Amino acid sequence: MELIEKYFTEFSKEQLLQLSLLKELYTDWNEKINVISRKDIDNFYLHHVLHSLTIATQFEFTPSTQIMDLGCGGGFPSIPLAIFFPETSFYLVDSINKKLKVVQEISNTVGLKNITTHHTRVEDIKNKKFDVVISRAVAPLKDLWRWSKPLIKKTNNTNPSIPNGLICLKGGDLTQEIQESGCKPFVWEVDTIFPEEYFKDKFMLYQPYK
Repeated sequence: MELIEKYFTEFSKEQLLQLSLLKELYTDWNEKINVISRKDIDNFYLHHVLHSLTIATQFEFTPSTQIMDLGCGGGFPSIPLAIFFPETSFYLVDSINKKLKVVQEISNTVGLKNITTHHTRVEDIKNKKFDVVISRAVAPLKDLWRWSKPLIKKTNNTNPSIPNGLICLKGGDLTQEIQESGCKPFVWEVDTIFPEEYFKDKFMLYQPYK
């Protein structure tokens, strides 16, 4: 938690309490269902919470913003972001139901009211549109964009200064992946935002809707 407070001063006491509960909750659930890598538990706030909050350093989501987390897994990046933006709605999608159960239970325990989960494949989502799709280490960019684009609203009426689009957290050499995707995303190096060794070669990509 000291790590989170090192980089963020705007959390309320309630939000800090919610964040402080996460490690124990995930540790307990990981004993029953392997939702995140066991080796990451000791570095939980660096590897999962702070990494997720990279998005909050560059994007300001308004209360009416609708966000989908594509392939949410154990709830990252959405759970830390839902704590940061308590008025913003997060719709978490994954094809593995047991992980969604953990996400829902943890959300309920820490008192999050702005998270909805849906057990489905993203390709099967119909009649729903979102302002932003977020994702963390799920699939190549070309696939993320192919799945996301049909679900993104063309215009952002809630925050016109930021076009709707896809925001994803990725690692490694992305040169070929970006080229193959046909996208021209904005790219941030995470270690320039949070100067921690762990974030070397980790990136945040933002592909606006076109």
